[in-house]
Amino acid sequence: MELHILEHSLKVASIAKEGIQICTHGLIKLAFLPSKTRCKFFSLTETPEDYTIIVDEEGFKELPESEHLSVAEATWLALNVVSGGGSATNSQPIGVTKIAKSVIAPLADHNISVFMLSTYQTDFILVRERDLPMVMHTLSSEFTLLRVINGETVAANSLGVTNGFVKPKLVPRPIIHPLSSPSNMFCVTSLDPDTLPSVATLLMDVMFYSGGMKEPGASSEDSGHIRFFSFSLIEGYISLVMDEQTTPRFPNNVLFTSASGELWKMVRIGGQPLGFDECGIVAQISEPLATADIPAYYISTFKFDHALVSDDGVQRRDGVCV
Repeated sequence: MELHILEHSLKVASIAKEGIQICTHGLIKLAFLPSKTRCKFFSLTETPEDYTIIVDEEGFKELPESEHLSVAEATWLALNVVSGGGSATNSQPIGVTKIAKSVIAPLADHNISVFMLSTYQTDFILVRERDLPMVMHTLSSEFTLLRVINGETVAANSLGVTNGFVKPKLVPRPIIHPLSSPSNMFCVTSLDPDTLPSVATLLMDVMFYSGGMKEPGASSEDSGHIRFFSFSLIEGYISLVMDEQTTPRFPNNVLFTSASGELWKMVRIGGQPLGFDECGIVAQISEPLATADIPAYYISTFKFDHALVSDDGVQRRDGVCV
């Protein structure tokens, strides 16, 4: 398999809920008017705590300075595992559990922190730019390493990290962060970019103005229901993650769905903000799922991590939900 190192230099940031209005103009431009910017990598995820943005340097210029905007210090690079060639966004999806043992676990063993973004099309593994030499050395024995430069995919040059390299002793990774599972189920879907203008007003309402209010008829006692919505526009491809209460708001035949209409159960990782320095959090979740052959999506946000697994998978994996 191939490991592609994408050319985007990425920022990870958080917008406080009370400050979203200040950033709305720039976010709408990035999401709905991509031809007006040079941004090629944009993702916005709303959680109960805040909005998480992953955006390249060109897109970051569209955001205003604000006390409500918190930016992680590091510059991040996106890695993508590709099976059988092709580009990062139109290849056959691999799935986070499929790369758990070949990518996620080795990086954790070498004390390399990762930030995950699963989309409808593929999975992106974000690593700090300063960690790239060790990342390449760690994964070079398992993958053909390729780097995207000015849109062209070329062989990645070795960055010379060899001296003092010691293969770590593999040890089990117990789940050390508290886990919870909200009551609402989620859909991972996409839509044709050509149809985006027809649902732009609806998407803006969902992204910025719905306020996380429940649909009419929802039980007021359903305290386990959480607000979670993710929109990604990466190299022209759109990915959406929304709960089953939001999906019916879209016109028929606009959203891509599987024949089974599959819904996913969320597992939230962390009892308090996780930060960016701890290694192995993604591995703690993805490795057991991979062992049990349970497919999953994984979305890291500024404060917490989120795994999406089949409802059957949640029931089969003892200890995943508490």
